Amino acid sequence: MERLFASLISFAKFSSCESSGWVTPDQYIHACYSDIPALYGERGLSKGDWAYSNGADSVEYPVVTGAVMWALAQITPGGEGATNNYFNINVFFLALLFILSALLVFKMRPEFSYLFPLAPAAIASLYINWDLWAIISMLAAIYWFDRKKLDLSAIALGLSIATKFMPVFLLVPIALIFLRRNQLRAALQYFAVTALTFAAINLPVYLTTPEGWLRFYQLNLARDSDWGSLWYAMSSLGVNMPNTDYLVVLLLLAGFSAIALYVLELRYVPSLAALSFIVMATVMCVSKVYSPQYVLWLTPLAVIALIDKRDLHVFWIWQGAELIYHFAIWQYFAGFLGGKFGLPENWYALTIFIRIAALLYFCLTLARTALAARSTTQRLSRGSLLEFLSKATDGYA
Repeated sequence: MERLFASLISFAKFSSCESSGWVTPDQYIHACYSDIPALYGERGLSKGDWAYSNGADSVEYPVVTGAVMWALAQITPGGEGATNNYFNINVFFLALLFILSALLVFKMRPEFSYLFPLAPAAIASLYINWDLWAIISMLAAIYWFDRKKLDLSAIALGLSIATKFMPVFLLVPIALIFLRRNQLRAALQYFAVTALTFAAINLPVYLTTPEGWLRFYQLNLARDSDWGSLWYAMSSLGVNMPNTDYLVVLLLLAGFSAIALYVLELRYVPSLAALSFIVMATVMCVSKVYSPQYVLWLTPLAVIALIDKRDLHVFWIWQGAELIYHFAIWQYFAGFLGGKFGLPENWYALTIFIRIAALLYFCLTLARTALAARSTTQRLSRGSLLEFLSKATDGYA
């Protein structure tokens, strides 16, 4: 019941824009902007065009998302209300995906599953974009992986990557888990199935409309620091970092190295559910864009990563920071797009720092709890990583 209620609350939030025709700056002032009606006309979907047939004006998303956008446009009644019809058809499917995602979270972490449909920042972001199409397959991949159904997990992960690409970073914790289990052959098979699934979905589109297919990858490789990112906040305050692409890669490598050390320090092999949140949070903290709807990716991962009820306050602190940012970005847009009032750029930058700080605090809390709860019965024969490093330096005293 709470899942349906959350879907309806989110729809009520967006209904203000629907009734006003998605005009600017009203859609920012009322925090009800959505990419769905905006791209319906801008990407030729309203004319029935295939999502990748318009070259540089093709949709800027991977293949499955583009196919969904196109397919739902095909069943949208035309006429004066076509844009609202398209939005409502998408909302129906996104609400269904949200409910199914919440059920998967319940299967993985029943004691904390109520948090997902009650998370205010997630509810506020349900219908901004098509992310839920990728989130549900990502959650299915995690669910099957932790239950040793590796082929099903690999297929689901390949599908998720072909939908929004971001889940490709889950291959990092998956590799670490296989490493801890000493399962090289299983790892190679998993990666092969994931790659083949991704290729099978993408190859037909690449061969028929290569320019449109490439647009997503070209856009993300060439884009400057964008909304919500650490880099955008720094540049807003006059701190312009050169070679941002290299810095992003270096920080990602540093973050993944820290996660690897954390995994090796645990005296038990962690589940993918326990690691996914920290990995995805690391990616979002250092990437060149951190969109407001990315909280939809992190919230279910946060719920399935929770261990101790004493960490619940940190979850709500993080959600509060996300909610502050959610309204801040729209008011910032309203300020320079004709709104009478708006959020100044320096204040918007501050909300970015608050958002990222709250996310990092949550990650550190989860890591500390996991380390404190290390099993004393499942010890590794070589001892912990910290013990090994400590002994290795004894000779240099």
